Amino acid sequence: MSTTHETPTRGSSRDREIVEAKVIVTCPGRNFVTLKIVTRSGVEGLGDATLNGRELAVASYLTDHVVPNLIGRDAGQIEDIWQFLYRGAYWRRGPVTMSAIAAVDVALWDILGKMAGMPIYQLLGGRSREGALVYGHANGRDIAEASDAVGRFIEQGFLAVRAQCGVPGIKKAYGVSNARGYEPAESELPLETTWNTPRYLGVVPKLFEQLRADHGADVELLHDAHHRLTPIEAARLAKSLESYRLFWLEDATPAEDQKAFELIRKHSVTALAVGEVFNSIWDCKHLIENQLIDYIRTTIVHGGGITHLRRLADFAALHGVRTGFHGATDLSPVTMGAALHFDTWVPNFGIQEYMFHTDETDAVFPHDYVLRNGRLHVGDTPGHGVTIDEKLAAKYPYQPKQLPIARLEDGAMWNW
Repeated sequence: MSTTHETPTRGSSRDREIVEAKVIVTCPGRNFVTLKIVTRSGVEGLGDATLNGRELAVASYLTDHVVPNLIGRDAGQIEDIWQFLYRGAYWRRGPVTMSAIAAVDVALWDILGKMAGMPIYQLLGGRSREGALVYGHANGRDIAEASDAVGRFIEQGFLAVRAQCGVPGIKKAYGVSNARGYEPAESELPLETTWNTPRYLGVVPKLFEQLRADHGADVELLHDAHHRLTPIEAARLAKSLESYRLFWLEDATPAEDQKAFELIRKHSVTALAVGEVFNSIWDCKHLIENQLIDYIRTTIVHGGGITHLRRLADFAALHGVRTGFHGATDLSPVTMGAALHFDTWVPNFGIQEYMFHTDETDAVFPHDYVLRNGRLHVGDTPGHGVTIDEKLAAKYPYQPKQLPIARLEDGAMWNW
């Protein structure tokens, strides 16, 4: 468990000296990679380094290449350490590198908050809002079942809900699960699924027509196409959804070609969100400065931590783009805690994705954030307010799991 202090530990650079850093891999329902950094004065900081389906790659990067470079450094020099890990590696960016950097960065912000006796949102500049609007995940095997699921989220107090439903003739449609939470990484080797775009494009407008009829105009509705569409297919879907006023259409088309979103914008005014697979401001520079998206989804754990995401959010604010961080269960409560401090501060906040972790995960990662009336609220615990029960974590060893893949009906590989 993290060391607690009756009074803030400010001290000297010697007190801030990093004397220990270790990687903790645990699987309380799904795999998580956590970095713990300890200073000479005994203050501990935690950072999340989880990369779904590639967890051990980041764990190795940290253990073999990052941790040896941390020992002896001043934990208060957050910016310099970030630059050292980013510029010093020569091989910049990428999900493994940026997740490792994020783990260090968030752990250092956690330490700084504890030494200052302040929650991270105060270090960033204080509150811009009392709570962060979140959206839940509703799904069903068909439209009726999905609508019932949306209704249950509304009954729980959610003000915004993402809705996915089964696609006729497709056995394993994206986002549909019978479990409490949707966890796609379910097998040691990738599950092979089949995809049919025309059937999908036929059912989604019907889904949202029914959701508006059943639940009215007040609830915010979201949908994730999950990179499955070509640009013109994405434009067609976005245009067909306009009358149902989605809060956003997410990942309408793969964004390696950022200019592809220009085609969607030409045909539709449906709000667009993208970025959960982004690792750097350079992945979305064209999208943001040309106002081709409305929400940027890059997450703290895969985007280099608070230090880098702060730059990205400021850049987005210049162009009227708001944040909408990824927040599925493949991110540990450590990332959720850090993200909520960021959400509480950032002026151009839009919404925060939120999925319920398992009870086992919540026990391994005690935290002070709470869900109330459709919003998540951070506590005032110094740092990010999330700790780890290492003894309990050790009872859940790593389990190899990979994300699924998708093929078209003729067998060709497609975007999952």
